[in-house]
Amino acid sequence: MSKTASATPKTQQAGKFKFPSFLVILLLLVVAIVVYTYVLGNPANFENNDPKGHPAHGNIMGTIYKGGTIVPLLITAFLVTLTFSIERFFTINAANGRGSVPNFVRRIQSLLKERNLDAALAECDKQRGSVANVVRAGLTEYKAMSANTELEKEEKILSIQKAFEEAKALEIPTLERNLSIISTIASVGTLIALLGTVIGMIKAFSALATAGAPDAVALSTGISEALINTALGIGTSALSIIFYNYFTTRIDSMSYNIEEAGYSMGQTFAAQH
Repeated sequence: MSKTASATPKTQQAGKFKFPSFLVILLLLVVAIVVYTYVLGNPANFENNDPKGHPAHGNIMGTIYKGGTIVPLLITAFLVTLTFSIERFFTINAANGRGSVPNFVRRIQSLLKERNLDAALAECDKQRGSVANVVRAGLTEYKAMSANTELEKEEKILSIQKAFEEAKALEIPTLERNLSIISTIASVGTLIALLGTVIGMIKAFSALATAGAPDAVALSTGISEALINTALGIGTSALSIIFYNYFTTRIDSMSYNIEEAGYSMGQTFAAQH
């Protein structure tokens, strides 16, 4: 149990210096506003170099700019999804360790059957990552319980499982960090886009109503500009859903391997003692 207990302050100390997620989002919002104002809103993207006029023919950046004030929010959502997805990708890859997790679990199971605990602990040090950390905590308690002559076998197995669960409770939340943000964008991105589209449609029909005679060109341009919000929102939401499902699947796979190792450890201990 001492190994598990000592891991707690170490994990908290590592998390203390993590850059707050809300500051990252605020920074990306500033970046999105700058991109919207100075890149998409560049006068060169519009007819007669006038951002208040129509976009130049075939100019996509000018068309996106005319999507309105909701566009910076959609750009922010896209940048947040991309930033946190890249961060999660490297974090989960590091958590996997240096080799195949299923192969690592099989090696641990084989070494336990051979009663070679020192070699199993060495495998954990070699593998590294979240799975290896949890398995190492269980193996440390396994070794301590093997030498314990005071407790009953059931109590020893329970102590091993407790050490395993405590170590897992420290590692899994670290892997799931920021996934709720990606999930939220997957749900909210389309709604923000719909809001931008509705606002754009209202402006388009209001301009048509005040212009007097119907202007089919102005109406079609206004509608296409309004639908830019829909395209950006749907694209961002789809990307968020793909990334979220990918990361949760990988975390579930790691959690399954941890559970398999813990179950095998308890069964092996019961058989050998």
